[in-house]
Amino acid sequence: MSQFFKQTFASTIGSFIALCLFLTLGASSLVFMLFATVSPQEEARVENKSILVFDLSTDVRDSEPPANLSQAISGKKQETMTLRRVLQSIEKATNDDRIVGLFLDGRRGGGGGGYANMAEVRTALEKFRAKGKKIIVYDVTLSEREYYLASLADEVILNPMGIMELNGLSSKQMFFKGALEKYGVGVQVVRVGDYKAAVEPYTRNDLSQENRQQTQALLTDLWDKFLSTVGKSRNLAIADLQKLADKEGFIEAKQAEKMGLIDRVGYYDNAVSELQKLTGESDEKPEFRHISLSTYAERTISPIEVYTSENKIAIVYAEGAIVGGKGTIETIGSDRFAEEFRELREDDTVKAIVLRVNSPGGSATASEVILREILLTRKEKPVVVSMGNMAASGGYWIAAGANQIFAEENSITGSIGVFGLLSNIQEIANNHGVTWDVVKTGRFADISSNVRPKTEEELAIYQKSVSKTYDLFLRKVAKYRNLPKNKVHEIAQGRIWSGKEAVKIGLVDRIGGLEAAIAHAAEEAKLGKDWQIEEYPQQNRFETEIVERLLNIDSLESTVKLDPITSEMLKIRKELAILATFDDPTGVYARLPFNFEID
Repeated sequence: MSQFFKQTFASTIGSFIALCLFLTLGASSLVFMLFATVSPQEEARVENKSILVFDLSTDVRDSEPPANLSQAISGKKQETMTLRRVLQSIEKATNDDRIVGLFLDGRRGGGGGGYANMAEVRTALEKFRAKGKKIIVYDVTLSEREYYLASLADEVILNPMGIMELNGLSSKQMFFKGALEKYGVGVQVVRVGDYKAAVEPYTRNDLSQENRQQTQALLTDLWDKFLSTVGKSRNLAIADLQKLADKEGFIEAKQAEKMGLIDRVGYYDNAVSELQKLTGESDEKPEFRHISLSTYAERTISPIEVYTSENKIAIVYAEGAIVGGKGTIETIGSDRFAEEFRELREDDTVKAIVLRVNSPGGSATASEVILREILLTRKEKPVVVSMGNMAASGGYWIAAGANQIFAEENSITGSIGVFGLLSNIQEIANNHGVTWDVVKTGRFADISSNVRPKTEEELAIYQKSVSKTYDLFLRKVAKYRNLPKNKVHEIAQGRIWSGKEAVKIGLVDRIGGLEAAIAHAAEEAKLGKDWQIEEYPQQNRFETEIVERLLNIDSLESTVKLDPITSEMLKIRKELAILATFDDPTGVYARLPFNFEID
């Protein structure tokens, strides 16, 4: 994409944030927050007969989020935990005699975890319940994402004024073609793959037939998984659930109880009474003995594992867009990850590597750089891939070289295709009296210029580069997945697949989550039970601790929700911010449709 977009949006947003920070944050505020940072915090104990509380608004991510000072300053805070920390905590609580039950608290709404991550959490909760420990749920507005977990509980309580969402899944795409034409920004496209829809937001006003077809197929797979999972837990027929989704959409509390979707209609104090029965407390008290999942993790699981074994399994988290160079903590920088793999390859104490991929892809060149290091590492020790919510396009490119690939049924993968976007600002500049002239010594000397559209001959050069990259992508997948190239071409063309379908067509080896991938890596390395986990990239604990303390300042906390207009404007900003990750030296990208989200 053109430097015009990247520089304009990056500088504008950066300047705006800097100005707001300067105007709103005085020295006294900084002193106050830093004082609070170093103040001692009260230690929470795990008491006997306690309830473990899992706030359903928790954002369950693959890796640690970056330290976020802006949240501390604004007072906007969301509980965030890594998937593995959630799984470890629930597993620990399953065998902890002090924990007598688990409360899924939906009062603050649902979190941002994808369905693949939620599937792993659900499995952990099923093991907790199988141990004979009860799970109780209370909610006011029960979303489908929350219900995916809540449906397995012993008792689901919904507020009398509450409502339950059961209307199916949807995916909404934003299009900018009209806006670009209005303001005089030209876009030309080169791509390979009928289903490679990442370019559509800039070239169309709606979904293409191919994009609509693949999105419908993916959503159907994910919805079928949802229905079968929920139906089994609640002893309801899939056909009946589908009928409800088509006829009702939103179901009132009493109706949900009558249909068997929930167990009872009640208030929070009714849920408290049920939890007090488990803890053995008097129902005269307004609360029950409990400990939050995050606090329980802090008290029972060390953030830095004590080395008890000389054999290590490294988990490398590849989360975000794939970019060249070092990247940021929220992107997958090819140089940084290549260096990480080289160090792990040379570390004799690391016996196997699990690469956890949660990426929509990005730079084709950067993807190839990372794949090369994975292949070199694979010669020395096992490399197992665990796909998170999304491991597609460039995300699949780097995954293809692993010894074994695991995915959940509702992971999103595939999208084997590439494209290039070529923008120009000729019209908008000319409309404001700006023109250019050029002197050159070669016919294509100014081919990279973004002040004019590309000629047909120039587009042919770009198309040749894109086609060559696509062919390389196909050959890589065919070789490392042991598939005929013509078969890969059939399932490629930029098409996205669910994890369930990816196993059938050979893109994935097994259905399973992160823990299953770790167990397989230990087996491949013949480690038995003599091993321990080490996670990468490793963040600076000191910096993280400071911001975490800042986020825990009660006086700064706020639960302000964004109004619909602001929310939509932030979505536009999020879409356009992706342009900053377009840094491939050849201008060729292997990426999913931008900000592919499922509601």
